[in-house]
Amino acid sequence: MRKLYSVFAVLIFACVALGALAVPASAQAKKESKAEASARVRTPLDLAVLIQDDLVPRVGNELRETSEFLRSLPAGSRVMVAYIRSGSLQVRQPFTTDLAAAGRALRVPVGSTSASPYNPYVELRDAIRMFPADNSNRNAVLFVSDGLDTSRGFDFSSTVDSIDLNRAVREAKSRNVAVYSFYAPTVGPTSWNQLAVSFGQSALNRVSDETGGRAFFQGMSYVTFDPYFERLTKTLNSQGDRAY
Repeated sequence: MRKLYSVFAVLIFACVALGALAVPASAQAKKESKAEASARVRTPLDLAVLIQDDLVPRVGNELRETSEFLRSLPAGSRVMVAYIRSGSLQVRQPFTTDLAAAGRALRVPVGSTSASPYNPYVELRDAIRMFPADNSNRNAVLFVSDGLDTSRGFDFSSTVDSIDLNRAVREAKSRNVAVYSFYAPTVGPTSWNQLAVSFGQSALNRVSDETGGRAFFQGMSYVTFDPYFERLTKTLNSQGDRAY
């Protein structure tokens, strides 16, 4: 009888131990699932990805992260991929719901002054005009640029309060498009002149703040887009939660 009692005691202890192990494992799984969900944008977007074509070549190292971000957008999102360069906006992928195709449209920037635009805000405004008119999704631009416009001079008012920046802001407001900016230097002045970096980042702050977006940069330097995308996702989700 004592032997039978001992067997039952061992079985009961084993069941309790297994249950104790199962609860933390279940809690951990829920925690991981919640973390994975928070790492993704929750509401569909119409997103135009604009990349300045004279950015430094190492920006090409961020293509994988950028492509992964596009593919992670929720179903119903539409993405356009275009490059800001001399002459006109080069659209490599018009707005599409095929997020994988949008990711494949990304390429390494030319990284040469031969591709430098007149200024980035002329073509930002051109891209804003290409958004679908049905307004079924929130509209956003991912603007990868140094933000510097020296087309009318190199001083604070000419760069941070430039004519074309103001025109782009007005166009974005009229079409309800928020501009989210990722700072990266070009092969031009922002790769070596700290005043140029300051002017460019201040301009990005302006165009993003005045259109309801946000500018992302890490001090005066550029390392990787990883923290940019993490903060962008949190910002979009926070703004989306307030909208509904």
